[in-house]
Amino acid sequence: MTEAVRVRPSGSEDIHVVLALENRCFSDPWSPAALLGELEADLLRLPLVVEVDGVVRGYLMAWKVADQLHILNIATDPDFQRHGLGTRLLREAARQAAGLGLGEITLEVRRSNQPARAFYQKHGFGETGVRQGYYADDGEDAIIMTCAVATITGGE
Repeated sequence: MTEAVRVRPSGSEDIHVVLALENRCFSDPWSPAALLGELEADLLRLPLVVEVDGVVRGYLMAWKVADQLHILNIATDPDFQRHGLGTRLLREAARQAAGLGLGEITLEVRRSNQPARAFYQKHGFGETGVRQGYYADDGEDAIIMTCAVATITGGE
């Protein structure tokens, strides 16, 4: 990818593009109100977007919970998948988590989402549990995945 790629904090001005990506990427997308509530950084939230040539092509939303960063959602434009944008988002989130003294990153992923599970495993996440019937739209189980922040940052 030769384009200019930049990860930055998100804000309410990103709602329209994040909503469009959410609807393209997920079978059970978040509502506009729920997304808007997560796009502004505060003491709990760590929202990021990744831009390619100044256009938002992906996002990550996470919460700072005790000594963990809990990823709520990460998505990249389907036309830009497998170009390293998800990795850029994950690394920046881990870098910021390290700066906050957080030691682990956790998330849930659909049991059937093998590409996402493989992505997280590639970055050092292990499967640490199951939340039975977690997803409201179809009752699918969620796999809990956890990784040390230092695994992603390389101990930076």
